[in-house]
Amino acid sequence: MNNLRTIETIQEIDQLQFNKDGLIPVVCIDGDRMCVDGLRSYRMQAFANSEAVQTTLETGFATFWSRSRNELWTKGMTSGNTMSVRGIYADCDYDSLLFDVDARGPSCHTGALTCFELPNEGELM
Repeated sequence: MNNLRTIETIQEIDQLQFNKDGLIPVVCIDGDRMCVDGLRSYRMQAFANSEAVQTTLETGFATFWSRSRNELWTKGMTSGNTMSVRGIYADCDYDSLLFDVDARGPSCHTGALTCFELPNEGELM
């Protein structure tokens, strides 16, 4: 994670490069999860505004901006499939974030462990 910049304080949010809509993409990984295919630790991707990043820092739970509902949402508050955030990292340009999470339960709205499910080996073409 040498190219990543740790975001640990509210003041560091000012360094982030939000898009014209005030959002930044966030990729969630379960850094402690062992994976065979390389994708199983990638849990989901969502968007955050500055308030969502601040809420994540304050609560320790992954919080995002719902573009469809136009409101903050904390992962798992309805489903119980929470994501405790171990670390927040910005990329080299400060225009995307990585949340290192401890994911409890499935991460995808379909009920899959991850939004990046690969087909079973027999289904690959």
